[in-house]
Amino acid sequence: MIKGMDVQFDKVSAAIHAAAAGRNACLIAASKLQPASAIRDLALMGQRRFGENYVHEALTKQTQLADLDLEWHLIGPLQSNKCREAARHFDWVQSIDRAKLIPILARERPQERPPLNLLIQVNISDESSKSGCAPGLIEELAQLIEVSARLRLRGLMAIPAPWPDPDRRRQDFAQMRRLFEHTREMHPQADTLCMGMSEDFALAIAEGATMVRIGSALFGTRPATSRPA
Repeated sequence: MIKGMDVQFDKVSAAIHAAAAGRNACLIAASKLQPASAIRDLALMGQRRFGENYVHEALTKQTQLADLDLEWHLIGPLQSNKCREAARHFDWVQSIDRAKLIPILARERPQERPPLNLLIQVNISDESSKSGCAPGLIEELAQLIEVSARLRLRGLMAIPAPWPDPDRRRQDFAQMRRLFEHTREMHPQADTLCMGMSEDFALAIAEGATMVRIGSALFGTRPATSRPA
């Protein structure tokens, strides 16, 4: 077990509960570049949902942890040539940012599995280096997802710019909440607003996040290794 992981898990869980103040807010353990053994340790503490950035890295871990009942989220950018594996091996894809991904995922989702849960990623801070669609494209993508029986629109996701000023971050989180509320008016089944990470998850929850993705606050600093293929 990673030293102190149990303490960190309890601390993060308590902080999420306090920030939610009676509302639902679930934890995705962002396990990119972490060994399968660390995921197993966290799973034994009660954590079920894990987020991976790279498809092939995740597939290896899924094989190693096949004895556990885990929920796998693809949280990194998705290339069209990885859609087949993503559709077949993940429970959620959180990074839908363009229309061309949607029909591929629908076609490749196995009939024997439940519909694939999707979040539309929004580039809320308008960063040229970051994935995500413009806010004005949310409805177009939502409609494309909704017409497929093999896909399920669950909501929105964003990774706002890491502004040093908390008020700037709060503004982006608040804007995402407004976009989410509008999306829910058009698509009532959308129930998830994913935003907030280790350094700002409490602020994100206060502004309406129902799902947060936390890595370093649980696992510590990521291992120094190269990006998987």
